[in-house]
Amino acid sequence: MRIAIVNDMKMAVEILRRIVASKSPQYEIAWVAYDGKEAVEKCKNDTPDIILMDLLMPVLNGAEATQKIMEKSPCGILIVTTSVSTNSAKVFEAMSYGALDAVNTPVLGTDGKLEGAAQLLHKLERLEILCKNSVSKIKPVKSVFPTVTEKSSDAPYLVAIGSSTGGPAALAKLLAELPADFGAAVVIIQHIDREFVAGLAEWLGTFTKLKVNLAVEGQTPLPNNIYLAATNDHLVITSGMKFKYTADPLELPYRPSVDVFFESAYSHWPRTGTAIVLTGIGRDGAQGLLALKNKGWKTISQNKESCVVYGMPKAAAEFGASTIILSPEQAGQALTKINF
Repeated sequence: MRIAIVNDMKMAVEILRRIVASKSPQYEIAWVAYDGKEAVEKCKNDTPDIILMDLLMPVLNGAEATQKIMEKSPCGILIVTTSVSTNSAKVFEAMSYGALDAVNTPVLGTDGKLEGAAQLLHKLERLEILCKNSVSKIKPVKSVFPTVTEKSSDAPYLVAIGSSTGGPAALAKLLAELPADFGAAVVIIQHIDREFVAGLAEWLGTFTKLKVNLAVEGQTPLPNNIYLAATNDHLVITSGMKFKYTADPLELPYRPSVDVFFESAYSHWPRTGTAIVLTGIGRDGAQGLLALKNKGWKTISQNKESCVVYGMPKAAAEFGASTIILSPEQAGQALTKINF
């Protein structure tokens, strides 16, 4: 896998070089750039598999460079910054433009060892799997699903949303359309490391009138609340209409998985609702979306024009899983017109 490094600090570049070189020949350095503008130009001429992109740089910062690269020569982008938590707003901006993940910049410890190298390599391994899966063939949908529960008047209307690459911005646009008295429970499965979920919840909260919560195991979704899957395990709904986290299936590269949540809602949520698949790499969510459509749920996928990566919504469309195809803003508006 060919990896490019974009960072204005020579010490950071050298540290990242050393970490990448430690996995030779699995990884090789494609090129190095010292500001965002240089990275955009180099990427046009030689697009790598993954870019290790700093956030705070002269000329063009990491979020601006990510936007231009994803428009002109898209590839996998991992944000590498001195402090993910301190720069969370910029991290979510970069993710909205198409960055796949973020990690703190490894540093050289007083003992001469690189602190944070293992975490960076773990992220690279995960992104390599995701990028390979983005071009793999779509597998057939399961032909048999479990028996479902009868409709219950006690259950709130459920809106289940799955998103990945570019998801933060799409979610913000959709949620901004919902009124404070929306009346439904909203559950979001965003492909994001658990380290950033609390920050994402806070960030999304600035765009919506509804309360944004982290989904807690044992909790029941309530109307006029938004719940974010909060761990690297999969979020599911149990037969008792409560949240639960599960590590299985372990082999899925998408964590938390949209399909896993959709299929649990199919099996255990006692009334029909609305399911939505937004922008993202791969095909996660398409299988579960079709199952919910066949059960009578309203199903929406994001249109190509508004997607940062037309992967997950495209798979949903190819499956015939989408009742309607809309932009995030239009999807939010459509939700407000549903009679619960």
